[in-house]
Order: sequence, then structure tokens, then C-alpha cells
Amino acid sequence: MADGMAIPKDMPRELVFEFDIYADPRIGEDVQGDYFKLLSRAPDIFWTPCNGGHWVVRRYDAISEITKDYEHFSVREMQIPRVPNPPFFIPLSLDPPANIPYRQVMMPAFSPKCVAEMEPKLREWAKRMVDEVADKGHCDFLHEIAARYPVSIFMELMGMDLARLREFRDMADEFFNAHDPEGLERAGAEIMGVLTNLMEQKKKSPGKDLVTHFLTVDVEGRKLRDDEVLAMIFILFLGGMDTVTNVTAFAYRQLAGDPTLQARLVADPALIPKFVEEALRCFAVVNSPRLVVKDTERFGVKFHAGEMVLNMLPMGGRDDRCVDDPSRFNIDRQQSTHITFSSGPHLCLGHLLARAEMRILTEEWLKRVPRFRLTPGKAHPFRIGTVCAILSLPLEWDVQPAV
Repeated sequence: MADGMAIPKDMPRELVFEFDIYADPRIGEDVQGDYFKLLSRAPDIFWTPCNGGHWVVRRYDAISEITKDYEHFSVREMQIPRVPNPPFFIPLSLDPPANIPYRQVMMPAFSPKCVAEMEPKLREWAKRMVDEVADKGHCDFLHEIAARYPVSIFMELMGMDLARLREFRDMADEFFNAHDPEGLERAGAEIMGVLTNLMEQKKKSPGKDLVTHFLTVDVEGRKLRDDEVLAMIFILFLGGMDTVTNVTAFAYRQLAGDPTLQARLVADPALIPKFVEEALRCFAVVNSPRLVVKDTERFGVKFHAGEMVLNMLPMGGRDDRCVDDPSRFNIDRQQSTHITFSSGPHLCLGHLLARAEMRILTEEWLKRVPRFRLTPGKAHPFRIGTVCAILSLPLEWDVQPAV
């Protein structure tokens, strides 16, 4: 378990449950499933003494309420344990109403209309990447598909150099792996240097990309300052480099082990959106911290200003009060209840794009690779923390004869 164990003197002992979000040895390759097995033994809201001590929330209704209540639970600090100079993102680090103008600037790029217009490009990217591996009969799906497909789309949206994809992915990984102030600051500074260069490049050579849009758009009658633009593209960089990649990798590990489901999706591609939604429910990857800024009592628990709260979004989708048999992957559910994209004022702006990317990739993958399996004897290294990830996913299949 982690160093920095802390239990407040007045903490009810029945609310204490030891859980290390970064290094709990009881969490294995089945990250979300192991979360469910372990935390089902814990109170609905509990205090862990690990990482300086903080609250953990595991029920859907409590997560939904806390992530919407910005008057008591703020996003201005989202690091556990707390650090002296936390990263600042726009709009993620701003509570309403301060975040609203920035979200309005970003929203058009992720609107239903824009996502629909992007579909031909999404399909072109998916076909190209699947074609690169289909005739090999094997690939590391994480590195060759899941980490390239959504990230390439994001980089094109941002006007970034696609040749640097692996370099930028490594930067994002370093940031998410940093839990100490020095490591976090070092990783953040490296990313900020890249983004500053990108911004200066777009000032000299504007393009049809989001960075150029942020540099030229009017926000409440003024142009955005450079520091605002950087804070906006920083959070897009982190989200674009990691989140969809990780959910997709977990989803395909599940699909690789289920030949019956593969056959159903191949026979009826109209089921693929249900597969995507169930994957989002089962394999959420983000655990979302909040800072308590006002004393309050919720669900029988007293929260005090200055305490940190970790909202376990993966547990929200596996709440047995909301979902029957929540550990079972079942695309035939009438409703796939989850909170994978958070809720309220910080609902993920890219949720429609994420769904479209996963759907289109699966459509194109199954056209070329209708049957596939996990490569025997290969481990699936993983990362847990505020963003969970599979770090390698070797797959194999029988190559389809040319028609």
C-alpha cells in the first residue's frame, strides 16, 4: 500500500476502508471487475488512508450528485494526493459559471452535426489502420490500433504533426503515471512546451483546426489570452491521447474472448452501437477527483472543506442498484446505465465523437477480422489510477483468404 496513510481523528471507523487508487495489489488485469469485487465489500462512501487520505464514492447516485454539485465539490483541484501547484485546465478546472463561455467555444467542434460530418474521415482512418494489420494474422491491438486510431483523429483536429504520435502518447502516459508533485510538474512542463510551440506555429500559419479556432474566436467580446488557449488545448491533449484508446482496448479484450458475441456482431452490425454502449458501461477508465470547498453532509457522510473526494466512474456503471448482474457483459440490456463521461457541468464534450470512433472502428475491424482471439501466453500489463489503461493487447486471428 502507499505511503502517507492518514485517518482524521473524528473519522467513524466503520467508514474506513484501505484502498490505494494507484497501486492496490488486489487490482489485477480485470481492472474494473476487480474494482467491483473489492469495493463491493466497502461502504458506499468510504475514507481511505492511502495517498494522504481521501474519500471514495462508488455508487451511481452519489457520484452523479457530487459531480453536479460544484458549490460543495469543486474541480479547481483534481490531484490525489493534493499538490502545491495543481495543473490548470480550461474548462475542466473551472466551476460554473466560469467554465460556461469556454465550453461554448469548444462545443461546436463536438456537436452531433460536426461528428456526423466527420464520419467519412473516421471511416477512412479506421479502414487504413485495419488494412495495415489484417493480413498479418496478429497485432498488438493497443499499440497498432487503439492508440493510433483515436489519437490520429485528435491530432488532425488539433493540426498536430502525425509523425510525432508515439512521442506525444508517451508524454501523456508519463503525465498519468506521475503521482508526486515533482513528476507531475516535469511531465506537465514537457507537454506545455510542445503545446506552446504548436500555438506559436498556428499564429504564424493558421489552419482549419481547433488551435487556430481558439486563437481567433471571440469569447464574450474579446480574444482568448495565450494562457487560456494553452489551458484549453492541454486538457484536449490529455483526453485525446488516452481516454478513448483505453476504453477501446478494454472492450476488445472482452470481445476477443467471446467468439459468440463476435459472430453476432458480424451477422448483425446493427448491434455494434449496443456493444459500444455496454463497453462504455463495463470499462470506464476515469476516476474523477473533487475538492470539498464547503462543509456538507451527503448520504449520511460528513464532508469537510479541504478534503479530497474520488468519484469512481467505473463503479457507477457496475452499481447493482442500477444494473442487473453488473459484472456480466450483455449487449441485450434495455438500458446501459453508466456515468462513464461524468455528469453535470463537466459532462465530457467528446462523448459523441468517442461513441462514433468506437462504432466505426468495430464495423471496419469485423469486416476484415471477423474472428480473433487473445494471443495465448501473453500478459496484458495495465495501469490503475485516475485514468486506467491496458498497456499491451496481443491479438491473433486466421487470415481470411483473398476473394
